[in-house]
Amino acid sequence: MPKTKEVIVGVDLGGTSLRALAVNPKNEVLALEKTPTNPRQGPAGLIADIATVVAEAVRAAGLTVRDVRAVSVGVPGPTDPVQGIVHRAPNLGWHEVAVARELKAHLHVPVLVDNDVHMGAIGEHVLGAGQGAQNLVAIFVGTGIGGAIISKGRLYEGSSGSAGEIGHTVLEVDGPVCGCGHRGCVEALASRTAMERDVRAAIRKGRKSIVLRIMKETHRERMTSSIVARALKKNDKVMRKVMKSAQLYLGILAANLVNVLDPDRVVIGGGITERLGEEFVGPIRETAHEYFLRPMDIQRVKIVGGQLGDNAGALGAVVLARQRLG
Repeated sequence: MPKTKEVIVGVDLGGTSLRALAVNPKNEVLALEKTPTNPRQGPAGLIADIATVVAEAVRAAGLTVRDVRAVSVGVPGPTDPVQGIVHRAPNLGWHEVAVARELKAHLHVPVLVDNDVHMGAIGEHVLGAGQGAQNLVAIFVGTGIGGAIISKGRLYEGSSGSAGEIGHTVLEVDGPVCGCGHRGCVEALASRTAMERDVRAAIRKGRKSIVLRIMKETHRERMTSSIVARALKKNDKVMRKVMKSAQLYLGILAANLVNVLDPDRVVIGGGITERLGEEFVGPIRETAHEYFLRPMDIQRVKIVGGQLGDNAGALGAVVLARQRLG
């Protein structure tokens, strides 16, 4: 059994699922608990769900919450890591939510809060596909699209702590409306939410697709990564067309980031990458190469899929907590 006050619980609050990992100082996962995310209940209800899942993970690890050194939470949106406030999380409907304070009131242990993709990037950089890279850009494709920047081996947070919101890079000024309120963000063009919207639109126009049938069979209200993978495996033409469009936009985004930031690695993470691997990443890489400003970057810059899958954010949350707690 691990010593008390050494275990940290990393939490990844995603648009579709909430997961908590109890992790020891060797970054070994002692327990994993997860539950569907339910944004409809509002911030208070969702924070109560986080507390419940954390307690379940700790109990599964053979400990009590009082034995935990800290809980570190990744949230999909810009945050104030010092105050533990989430400024805005469009996919959750959150605005200025004091997550650290409210969760600490439930658990009575220190709580750290940061952007979920910041944490995912740190996880991949320290434990996954980004190991050895000094300058890295992470693109995580899920309910939304998040990003993070590692500069000279450290997370680059910008002047207000919210650097890396690459999902809101505008690629089409007259494009579809994004959850942030603007038009044509890459999140509105290539996220899993955008893919579902486009699949449903094609079906309404009379195109045949098995996606909605799979969703019904699996009792899912939203198109998850596993449903995307199943539809592609069945060679669903609507899903393939929608995926091709998303990969095009993600490739252009990756090229823009390489041209601006000059990293030595780009990591594509998220559930779709975990399910599809190179089938998803390969076309993104090919498009990115077409738009690279410097031909030499085709050989120099590696564009790779993440290795930690759905655990990247929670593991990164633990790593970041250890860095900040010392």
